[in-house]
Amino acid sequence: MNHCKAEYIWIDGNMPTAKLRSKTKIIEGEVNSVSDLPEWGFDGSSTQQAEGHFSDCLLRPVSFLPDPLRGGNDILVMCEVFNADGTVHKSNNRAKLRELAEMYKDEDCWFGIEQEYTFFDGIKPLGWPDNGFPAPQGGYYCGVGSDEVFGRDIVEDHMEACLMAGIRLSGINAEVMPGQWEFQVGPLGPLEVSDQLWIARWLLYRIGEDYEVSATLDPKPVKGDWNGAGAHTNFSTKSMREEGGIKVIEAACEKLKNKHKDHIDAYGADNEQRLTGLHETCSIEEFRYGVSDRGASIRIPMQTSNDGYGYLEDRRPSANMDPYIVCTMLIETVCAQELVDA
Repeated sequence: MNHCKAEYIWIDGNMPTAKLRSKTKIIEGEVNSVSDLPEWGFDGSSTQQAEGHFSDCLLRPVSFLPDPLRGGNDILVMCEVFNADGTVHKSNNRAKLRELAEMYKDEDCWFGIEQEYTFFDGIKPLGWPDNGFPAPQGGYYCGVGSDEVFGRDIVEDHMEACLMAGIRLSGINAEVMPGQWEFQVGPLGPLEVSDQLWIARWLLYRIGEDYEVSATLDPKPVKGDWNGAGAHTNFSTKSMREEGGIKVIEAACEKLKNKHKDHIDAYGADNEQRLTGLHETCSIEEFRYGVSDRGASIRIPMQTSNDGYGYLEDRRPSANMDPYIVCTMLIETVCAQELVDA
């Protein structure tokens, strides 16, 4: 009988930044839909999701993609975590987004997430000298050449793996700090973009194992005059993408202004080290939006301004953010019918 290796992937209860976990289940026969995938248990006491005396937690498959590393009919399975009695686990941020996505489905929300990350070789960023620092920032962003770019072979493998898995990757580029890169996922609906971003992260870490290189989502991986790492989140509703949508976008920016602190609190740990007002960021204490302004909290792209419709870019989320939470916050704040003062 045919069998399938299914890699069950979930998000643990580590605080303040959750980690990815996974384990392999051998499934007899073909898997054609999520309903063909059984629920599975795990030891929550080893993932900060349960106490040792009552440690069972439940994995419930919610989506799956082809496994580009193992190939064949093997798959990568995204799971939600539930308590042993079937109730939603407190670490399960997808469950709330699932409800919101259904509640506001007529808004047809689209998301595109720009995931920045930094490769490390041991305790130093990949390509950095053993002692001291590389040349100052300037030539590394979208650079070419072995003196400017480090880790391209890993990035190419990761891009190919994402595309083979069916992840809606829309691009990659070398970032401002040497050893730092970015990939973009979307545009997709909230659940799809979040599931795919988590799986793309898992693939990045897994491929890094083969090169003995780690990837970090730390928002400020190197202190000092070096760029941090974010996860700029592009967002639009149906009305934003229609004629006259710029007015809807501007109204959304005003709503986001009134909820600035709530969003900052949910947008990733240690983000204050990145959002200093320098290195293409707005200060964490300030909120402003503007056209083509990379130093703003919310950037309205030039094309959106020229067309009179399109999307906004929330530049506040840090690289280590949880996409389920960020998508939830944007939908809650922007799609709410009434403007509530902070």
